[in-house]
Amino acid sequence: MTSGPGLPGAAPGRGPLAGLLVADFSRILAGPYATMLLADLGAEVVKVEGPGGDDTRTWQPPVRDGVATYYLGVNRNKRSVALDLKDAADAGLARELARRADVLVENFKPGGLARFGLDYDSVAAGNPGVVYASISGFGSAPGGRSLPGYDLIVQAISGFMSLTGDPGGEPYRAGVALFDVMAGLHATIGVLSALNHRHETGRGQHVEVNLLSSALSGLVNQTSAFVAGGVVPFRMGNSHPSLFPYEPLPCADGELIVTAGNDGQFRRLCEVLGVPELVDDPRFRRNEDRTANRDELRPLLVERLRTRSKLDWFHEIIAAGVPCGPINTIDQGVAFADEVGLDPVVTVGQGAAAVPSVRNPISFSATAAEYRLPPPALDEHGAEVRRWLAEPAGEERSA
Repeated sequence: MTSGPGLPGAAPGRGPLAGLLVADFSRILAGPYATMLLADLGAEVVKVEGPGGDDTRTWQPPVRDGVATYYLGVNRNKRSVALDLKDAADAGLARELARRADVLVENFKPGGLARFGLDYDSVAAGNPGVVYASISGFGSAPGGRSLPGYDLIVQAISGFMSLTGDPGGEPYRAGVALFDVMAGLHATIGVLSALNHRHETGRGQHVEVNLLSSALSGLVNQTSAFVAGGVVPFRMGNSHPSLFPYEPLPCADGELIVTAGNDGQFRRLCEVLGVPELVDDPRFRRNEDRTANRDELRPLLVERLRTRSKLDWFHEIIAAGVPCGPINTIDQGVAFADEVGLDPVVTVGQGAAAVPSVRNPISFSATAAEYRLPPPALDEHGAEVRRWLAEPAGEERSA
């Protein structure tokens, strides 16, 4: 834990990470998402921005009160200080923050912070207990360190886009920066693991995460198909290579995702649809049979589904114990989460500064996530952070 004076005016967190100080030198998405999760769980996060601020402040529309909702989505519970690392005094303050931090998160190009004395070796020399997390596009090895780490590029290079879209059409990206988010989650896991190691040994370490490795890991069965089976997967639209039915199927007023993942579920689906004879048809008896003969089975299911609305079928099929769900818009998805009791929207901050935000997805029985601070304006806490860093740090944390 940090042993110097706490940030002035900081309401101490009460979550499972209360007492940890995180120096956030990251921007855009992967790093800020990771540090927001840590902040939700009680860590004190100081967001270090350049004089122009995090790029996502200008990624608009959409906006809320003139602020990009992209930025708002990943920066709650943080304090912002603007430091120009090319300025000697500001660079000195940045190094002091790194010296006091329990955790440092950065997503500069590998080696990019070395000229400011903020690389892992430099920081660890004065703060041997620091957990230093670096997020890059393609790792720090010579072949990847100079490559730009944009999520869309990784979606392309990893092979992900070769799997999205219609079989005869063009490849598509995901509708969200999928591997930025996944790398942020992996960075969070790495930080928490390293903190546990520090708890046992007193020693910090360098945690490295890159988008391409996160992508290859996150492609799970698709990368396994190649590395373990020698099979190169291909685009199948919304179909699944190993299961059927496991895709959108048209109803009278739209499409319903139906996922009958085993023989029992397929039997119940056929009973609800009023086609029980399909269960014993040798073409469809087992999953491998249904997958091989999907082109024959699909129109038989669709013929029944088209007779009623997707919500009518949804309620009946779910009641029979077969997973399914309508394809919603984002507003409908949030509304559904509310209907099932997940309380997906929280209010961060108070009064005019309050901002609605999406709830942290983790629930704890004893140490709930907290929503203390709305996403900060650029350098909103600069004066107090600078004063704090100029004060004596007190007794140092031993390694």
